[in-house]
Amino acid sequence: MEFSIKQGSPEKLKSGCVVVGVFDGGKLSKAAQVLDKAAKHALSDVIARGDMSGRSASTLLLHKLPGVVAERVLLVGLGKPAELDNRGSVDILRATFKALHATSAKDAALFITGDGVGKDASWVLKQAVIAAAEGAYRADGLKSKPSKPATLKQVAFATLDKPAADLKKTIDQAAAIARGMALTKDLGNLPANICTPSYLAAKALALAKAHKSIKTTVLEKKDMEKLGMGSFLSVTRGSVQPPKLITLEYTGAAKTQKPIALVGKGITFDTGGISLKPGADMDEMKYDMSGAGTVLGTLQAIAEMQLPINVVGVIPTCENMPSGTATKPGDIVTSMSGQTIEILNTDAEGRLILCDALTYTAKFKPDTVIDIATLTGACVIALGNIVSGMFANDDKLARELVAAGEQSHDRVWQLPLWEDYQSLLDSNFADMANIGGRAGGTITAACFLARFTKDYRWAHLDIAGTANKSGKDKGATGRPVPLLAQYLIDRAAK
Repeated sequence: MEFSIKQGSPEKLKSGCVVVGVFDGGKLSKAAQVLDKAAKHALSDVIARGDMSGRSASTLLLHKLPGVVAERVLLVGLGKPAELDNRGSVDILRATFKALHATSAKDAALFITGDGVGKDASWVLKQAVIAAAEGAYRADGLKSKPSKPATLKQVAFATLDKPAADLKKTIDQAAAIARGMALTKDLGNLPANICTPSYLAAKALALAKAHKSIKTTVLEKKDMEKLGMGSFLSVTRGSVQPPKLITLEYTGAAKTQKPIALVGKGITFDTGGISLKPGADMDEMKYDMSGAGTVLGTLQAIAEMQLPINVVGVIPTCENMPSGTATKPGDIVTSMSGQTIEILNTDAEGRLILCDALTYTAKFKPDTVIDIATLTGACVIALGNIVSGMFANDDKLARELVAAGEQSHDRVWQLPLWEDYQSLLDSNFADMANIGGRAGGTITAACFLARFTKDYRWAHLDIAGTANKSGKDKGATGRPVPLLAQYLIDRAAK
């Protein structure tokens, strides 16, 4: 899908559909007023008949209005401006593109930045691009008869007055983020018999081939053995799929600039190992590599944007399977850091691969490290599917991530990382246990990782509730690519 910005009058634009807004109570937006005058008050007549009230996120499609060049006019309800928040704005944009995608229009011109929809024009356009791309996304490529691709191919964001000069850059960045989200969703939605650790490694190598700014390295099991990654390798013992440790180095600034590291959990399927999960909904454990998919999607996005910043992606990836060679509850392993771990539950495996990856990441001398993981079901219970859980050992980093989440509408909520919780990980036989009991499970998981991140600024994102949806809307969401991309945009600007 292509996005552009143009100046023009709504009645004169040659388009498959022109989109204008109507406020609650039937008041027309500025662009709608211009269109109404050209159409001999056809919009006012529709409102007078009660067919469009302006209720937030309502839509009404009109055809062949007199005095209007466009084939269709879509009226979109903006609600009450005083009551409009970020969520309401996003809902309006999603409803707009749902209505557009239901038509056969190949292109559309949207007058949505003048008044009513959201905060400023830049914010609205970013959310609009992502909403448009999400509406066009298809996840049925493996069906014998996949659905038809979206008809809408070109979207122009139109303004009555001359648009701000920086809006073109905003649209380009948003489109890159949307494509990064699509990659993350594609990887998450693939079944585990296709999306294996080797498949993720191949995708990472393909990214490097497509972008000269990215260098990809793939370490094999023998390399990890030499590095002493006993914790990571303990998770792989039950699977016939070879593990991989993938690194992607994006260079967008001087090599002397310390990189920001993104570390993504890449469990391509999680049975729980010997601590076997219940069978119900186990198919969704293909999404346990969503942290890895997020790293790949984010790296692709920033490479397309050519951000002036250095970023390293680190992806530990393997399967967690039960077998005669699988790690058993009670086994003790030695991590790359030298710390020993008593594995009380083999289903708490994400932290076991991440801890060695976090130790390994120190070799890049990072300015900041952020790990991304579908780590705990407890996070879903605590926060639901609205926000991702966030922990940080640096208050400034936490504030930066919260701000990026608000700006991208891909929000996080900070949870405590207090020393008081560390004693829950005590073990009689090793330096630590890999679980701390039912109470505060999301927090003790983060506390476990904190033991391996003392040498740098670090944040942990638990995306168990936000990386994918269940039920009739089952599928990957592409989160938190918007959050991380916005964070990196903000850091590059500084």
